[in-house]
Amino acid sequence: MTLDHDPRRPPPYPGQPYAGAPFPAHDRRSAVRRFLGGSPAAVFLKLLFLSVLVGAVMAMLGVTPGLLFWHAYDAMRRLIDLGLDTFHDFGRWILAGAVVVVPLWLLSRFFAVSK
Repeated sequence: MTLDHDPRRPPPYPGQPYAGAPFPAHDRRSAVRRFLGGSPAAVFLKLLFLSVLVGAVMAMLGVTPGLLFWHAYDAMRRLIDLGLDTFHDFGRWILAGAVVVVPLWLLSRFFAVSK
């Protein structure tokens, strides 16, 4: 007996299909509409309106797209330089620790073998 035909199974909630039912018609949208989140014309108008608003605010603040790009570039460059400096210091710590740890480990291995 399959679950879909089980007489003990309660009926679905009103407006809710049973487990094997196909998707409702409103979910059968084109891939473009699903990707965009609506009709292409409506999405285009929303993006156009938001672009005008953001462009106006940026113009009032004196910010240009090129300036934003260079600020982002400089910030990333500083982060990379900071990271490389950190790895350089980290490498020094590894070498300094290895000068002490490796000879002690070798000595402990030699004494362990002699037992």
